[in-house]
Amino acid sequence: MALLNVEDHRRRARRLLPRLVFDYVDGGAEDERCLQRNRDALEQLPLIPECLRDTSAMDIGIELFGRRWRAPFAVAPIGLAGLVRPGADALLAGAAQSAGVPFILSTASNVRIEDVRAAAPEAALWMQLYVMGERAIAERIVKRARAAGFEALVLTVDVPVSGLRERDLRHGFRVPMRLTPGTLLDMARHPTWLARLAGSGMPLFANLLPDDDDAPMSAQTQAALLSRTMDRTLTWDSIAWLRRLWDGPLLIKGLLGAEDARRALHHGADGIVVSNHGGRQLDAAPATIGALPAILDAVEGRIPVLVDGGMRRGSDIVKALALGARAALVGRAPVYGLACDGGRGALSVLQLLAQETERTMTLVGVRRVSELGRHHVGLPAPPHPQETPRGKASIYPVHAAA
Repeated sequence: MALLNVEDHRRRARRLLPRLVFDYVDGGAEDERCLQRNRDALEQLPLIPECLRDTSAMDIGIELFGRRWRAPFAVAPIGLAGLVRPGADALLAGAAQSAGVPFILSTASNVRIEDVRAAAPEAALWMQLYVMGERAIAERIVKRARAAGFEALVLTVDVPVSGLRERDLRHGFRVPMRLTPGTLLDMARHPTWLARLAGSGMPLFANLLPDDDDAPMSAQTQAALLSRTMDRTLTWDSIAWLRRLWDGPLLIKGLLGAEDARRALHHGADGIVVSNHGGRQLDAAPATIGALPAILDAVEGRIPVLVDGGMRRGSDIVKALALGARAALVGRAPVYGLACDGGRGALSVLQLLAQETERTMTLVGVRRVSELGRHHVGLPAPPHPQETPRGKASIYPVHAAA
């Protein structure tokens, strides 16, 4: 079957991966309402085209932090992607390089920072940072990323404690692993995946190992990362500590409110990523596309605002751009491609999203991203609560509050 869109890749990934691995990638927190809210909110936003416009010369590229992006999206940080395919982080970085978009490497990656740079020597690489109890680990990561030529630092701030990811718990996905007989049987039913894992071994958190590569990572550090148990003493004043370590662009990822956006400005952030962690943290959090306008209004164009959460089509990306985001981040989508065909599959998904973005912009009647505006997004009057379809999360209360 031809893989025509992200959902096609998702369906194939579901067949190719053991349920434990697919659910780790695909799942969210608790009842997964935030996960669904991201998708529902995007689907409820119509695009308003302008007709009889000259779209003979299209350009979907953008410029940000001194870099030219071929398309207005980047690959979001994906932790423990090595479970999907050995060397996943390097493969994703290579796909991003080929697509001409940035790749954001997760602190929870399974390939060393230096090896990711070697795999994608021309790529725009950014480093995502979790700060755990041992701040010395974060300091080492920041210094290594700078030495390897990473161009921006993305501090994730929405994980003081892990969201309750019930799909993972049902599979015994924790440290130490407690795999159920059913999960072990399911793994055996995916021999190609199992052979790859046997050949490479269980993925390690490569960038959290001590400087001596042969030294084991402490069980506490592994558990902290898998459960997203971070330094809960981290505050806005801690940004000054990072500034002493990093002199490049510093973005704050995980903001959903206007007041936090103003705090980010006050403390000198160079950018914001509006994010609810893909629905994997606070299940009651708003959809990111609904939270975006208030944050944009709060920063008043002084720093770029990016957004992630539920991006599955080029039209989703165009909606975010029309509302005012400088770019979108896509996470699960390229990982579905990775599961299907490694680096080629990830690149295929990125190319599909770029093609869909260009087609959508053409149909909307704009030639470049800068021509998109809020007038291209339809925001009808909020429906009566009884008119909201059962099981669908309305975005309108979020917009009304904004």
